[in-house]
This record gives sequence, C-alpha cells and structure tokens, in this order.
Amino acid sequence: MSTSSPLQPSTLRARAERLRALVADGVLVLPNAWDAGSAAVIAAAGAAAIATTSGGVSWSLGRGDGQRLDRATAVEAARRVAAAVDLPVTVDAEGGYGPSADDVAETVRALVGAGAAGVNLEDSAAPGGPLFTVEEQAGRLRAARSAAEAAGLPELLVNARTDVLLFGLGGLDEVLVRAEAYAAAGADGLFVPGLLDLEALAELCARTPLPVNAMAVAGGPGVAELAAAGVRRISVGTALAQFAYTAARRAAAELLGPGALTEPVGALGYGDVDALFRG
Repeated sequence: MSTSSPLQPSTLRARAERLRALVADGVLVLPNAWDAGSAAVIAAAGAAAIATTSGGVSWSLGRGDGQRLDRATAVEAARRVAAAVDLPVTVDAEGGYGPSADDVAETVRALVGAGAAGVNLEDSAAPGGPLFTVEEQAGRLRAARSAAEAAGLPELLVNARTDVLLFGLGGLDEVLVRAEAYAAAGADGLFVPGLLDLEALAELCARTPLPVNAMAVAGGPGVAELAAAGVRRISVGTALAQFAYTAARRAAAELLGPGALTEPVGALGYGDVDALFRG
C-alpha cells in the first residue's frame, strides 16, 4: 500500500491548521461524505471541511458498518476523498483498525499519508462494546498523537469518540472521566454519539476540557440549538448516505413498477455533477 500523500506537506499542514481553527473559532458543521463524489457535492454546497462516515464508506464498498473494513481499504477510500476536494478532510477511522496502540499508530501514519487533516478514533473494541478501558484508550490516543508527529503532521486534529452513552455502558460521569483522560493523552475533541439531550450536552460542554462534537439526527435538535448548548462540532453520521440510497431505491422502484422516472425531479444535472471532477 502506498503511503505517499496526494498533498504537499505544507498544504496538508495548512488544512490541518484550518480544521483546528474552524472548531476553535465557531461551530463546525460537517455533512458526512462517504466517497469522492459525495465529498465533492458537499464541498460545492458550501462546506468548510469534509468528514467521512465509516458506515457510508463501508456501504459504498459493499461491506457492513462496524469495523468491517481493513486498514488498507479504509485508507485508500480516504485518499480518494482527500484528492477530490480542496478542503480539510477528517476521516472516521473507527477503532483504529486493530486493538493495540501500534495498530492505531500505523493507521494514523497511513491516513496522514493519504491526506487526512483529522481523524476520529472511537473507544469501542467492537460494535455494541465492550469499550477499551480508560487507560487502554488513553494509550491508543497517545500513540495516534506520536504517530502524527512522526509523520510530519503534529497539527493533525484527533477527535476522540466515546461510545459510553451510545451503547448504554455508563452515564455522563463516565464520559467526563474519559474526556479528562483523553485530553491528557493528546485528543483535540470529544465526540459523544447518542447524546442529544440539550441540558446534558450543556453540562458536558461546561465540564469537559475538550470541544464537544454531537451527532445531529432527523427530528432532533438543530444546529442553532446544539450550538447554544456549547457544541463546537456537529456531524450527521450516515444520514446523507441513507438519504442518497433512499432516493435511488425510490427511483428504481418507480421505474420498475409504474415505468416512469419522476422521482429524480430537482436532481443535479449530469453536467453539474461531471463538472465537479473536471479541472
């Protein structure tokens, strides 16, 4: 597997610094991409940065979500996304594609080589749990930080995801213990999927040493409400990929059933999409 970056080192450092500034200076909204095409469309819509979703990436490659990709496949998918846009790209690296600190370090080195300006690393050892212990995950995050520095990108933004609440494995106090340990290990942000209660989010944002990332969902609090609670980074996980696949299924069902093709009314034109990849 090639580890050469599609970007010059100075360009990648500038993108990582930009990603950090977007979180530090305001609220970063990230409609998650799952391939080069979706990344280009999201960039054209006005996104300031691109985040990938491991679920969407896995589906686009014919795999189920939940740490079912191998490192090489995940890194090549990230490389294609980073090459498709002129924006910082933060990559959902799931659990680091291996349980050990060395596994995480190898993944981070490869993703930096692929052009990633940031990574998400979760503390789940497997979908649904168990979680790595606080000490284990802190060691894995330290390895990520050291690997980024060794790869020439100390500016890499490491977003530490904890699945304590998502999998019902503890409460807010456990999240806060992990947040403190993860910050000390070099994490730059805290992602807590499954937490959308605005009061609890406000408490977490006030008490944690790290900027908080929340995952917005259809029917849940909007960007303004999450921002008012103190959230600094907002992503949507697999939502956009689900919407895209839903539109494709509806259009296919219409064509195979009534025999018409009215579902894609309002869709981007062929030329609009093709132009995103010409230059």
